[in-house]
Amino acid sequence: MGSGNDSILDMYLYETNTLLEQLDGILLASEQADTFSQDSVNEIFRIMHTIKGSSAMMEFNSLMTVAHRIEDLFFIIREKTIDVVPEALRPELFDMIFQAVDFFRGEIEKVENGEALSDSIDSIVDKINSLIDKIQGGGDAAAESAPAAQEPDGKSAPAQEAPPAPAPGDKDYPFGIHVFFDEGSGMENLRAFMLLNGLRDFCSDFVSFPENVENDPSTSDIIAEQGFLIWFRSREERDGGIEAVKTAGSVRTYQPVDAKQAEPKQEKSAPAEEPPAQAEHPAAKQEESAPAGAPRSAPAVQHPKESLISVNLSKLDQLMAVVSEIVITESMVTSSPDLKGLRLDNFTKSARDLRKLTDDLQDVSMSLRMVPVSSTFQKMNRIVRDMSKKLNRPARLTLIGEDTEVDKTIVDGISDPIMHIVRNSMDHGLEENQADRVAAGKDPVGEIILSARHTGSEVIIEIKDDGRGADTQAILNKAIRQGLAYPDQEYSPKEILNFMMMPGFSTNTEVTEYSGRGVGLDVVKKNVAEVGGTVSISSEFGKGMTTTLKIPLTMAIMDGMEVSVGDSLFTIPINNIISSMKVSEDDIVYDPARGEMMKLRDNYYPVLRAKNLFQMMDGHDNVGDGILIWVEAGESSYCLFVDELLGEQQIVVKPLPSYINTFGVKNYGITGCSILGDGSISLILDMANVYSGGAQGGY
Repeated sequence: MGSGNDSILDMYLYETNTLLEQLDGILLASEQADTFSQDSVNEIFRIMHTIKGSSAMMEFNSLMTVAHRIEDLFFIIREKTIDVVPEALRPELFDMIFQAVDFFRGEIEKVENGEALSDSIDSIVDKINSLIDKIQGGGDAAAESAPAAQEPDGKSAPAQEAPPAPAPGDKDYPFGIHVFFDEGSGMENLRAFMLLNGLRDFCSDFVSFPENVENDPSTSDIIAEQGFLIWFRSREERDGGIEAVKTAGSVRTYQPVDAKQAEPKQEKSAPAEEPPAQAEHPAAKQEESAPAGAPRSAPAVQHPKESLISVNLSKLDQLMAVVSEIVITESMVTSSPDLKGLRLDNFTKSARDLRKLTDDLQDVSMSLRMVPVSSTFQKMNRIVRDMSKKLNRPARLTLIGEDTEVDKTIVDGISDPIMHIVRNSMDHGLEENQADRVAAGKDPVGEIILSARHTGSEVIIEIKDDGRGADTQAILNKAIRQGLAYPDQEYSPKEILNFMMMPGFSTNTEVTEYSGRGVGLDVVKKNVAEVGGTVSISSEFGKGMTTTLKIPLTMAIMDGMEVSVGDSLFTIPINNIISSMKVSEDDIVYDPARGEMMKLRDNYYPVLRAKNLFQMMDGHDNVGDGILIWVEAGESSYCLFVDELLGEQQIVVKPLPSYINTFGVKNYGITGCSILGDGSISLILDMANVYSGGAQGGY
């Protein structure tokens, strides 16, 4: 039972988060246009209807109530067009809906963390109700003359004695449905009108009581007390009507009634039908049925959705684990020692075919995990919008390459770092007033460019602002005061900018709600490093700043170069290797501290000996006996001395056991391991940490 409930909750969270992201995008685009298109209104109505229904099913009442009221608001806008909202009210409308999205996100976070949901939702509900009142007050002027013409209906309604009264004759419309809406839901007349709209998909010939529910708000009280009756000519049409009632919003109970039985069965028998008549169905069904008033747009969006399937990430992890084992086993079979020295043409051909198929299988399983960075990028629109308003600093966000795809786990890992950097760009990067920007010859509206692009095995994400840039002298002075830099030492601009990623470093003189440039950049560096990436900063004072994240596409399977030191095997990622070479002792030069250096292309690079770094007994000491591999990782470029180059191989990355990690081996560049075809284990090196570990150890 528990696992079933968990899967329903997972689906609810996934669906609601997806809908909120969609809603954010619609709101941001609508706010820029300063109006809602008819499609946007229909879509927001549908989203709220779905969130309301699925939240009711999960018994998350705070979410249901707020979604319910916004649904009511957009029902009015949908029926009367956006013109019903005076232009003066539109900023208030946008702010209220953004606030509601934040409320939903906060509540969803509580659900994810197993915390209790909010009880106090009065303030946000009051804001929505106030807007509904203002809109109805301003938009119903044209309808004010209608009550006079409709007075006979209005007067006859309160005088209703029995439900069958509205039917022209029992013989004409003898088959009815008696519907009761949720208690205290409010605006029952509009809910009845929405229900009638939904019924028209099933049947066009029916009558209802009370009549004229759209234009006569006084019918709300009658419906709340006595229910709402719909009458049909035939039993079949009534059965079709019941299908519409089942999927309608806000329906508490319903009951089929016949004209002759209507009086005795009325109202009291309705609650008895409660179990089979629950109106709140799973969100997926509600989503399909919700836009009854907008059937035009439904076919367009539904068709592609049918070809998509949501899969739990843990299942994709299992698939990747199986594929990884297949890659290892295939390697074991084809490089079995039993085959050494044998000429097996058919086997070799079959092994080649098998290798091609395992490569294809691996590519497909990897592609299943790949998702575009657009969802992460789109979230930044909201941050820029909110901060722009709060700081009174006009800015726009430009997105480039948002279709670039990376592994799902990596997308999740970089979302927070990108958010930190965008916030810092807004708060500390862009100038505080437009006059300064104009004086500097810039556009008065600041710009933040968020871009992503592929470069073979990695994705490069850049966050660039056209603000004031970083004052390297101020950063250096601060670093010296904090003891991070030495006063008498020369530092390159790049080295000075790297001080900003030290823990607790900030150039902001006062702490603001959004933090200064630098607060959080150490967190950014740490989070990016956890997904195998690197961060670098470049800046030109007065022109702006660019933060670059280099992220691997995936960390599950990689191409590596196998090398040996003594009897031990190591894997160096192919994308870190520039070249390898045989050299002699005469080619090595020494720095003043007796550190070994190698001259390559008019530059000198430090030489690290793997044997010394890992304190191994075996391995060559004479440089002429081994091989030098020139590597580059992040900001570091150096040469690693090993015994032998064994060849390139596709390897499966296996994490190290946690008890080994407690010894700090990652600090010395051992990031994982892999099982080779002959069953031996190769340690995978993280070349950036190999260098920093070697520097710490003095090798």
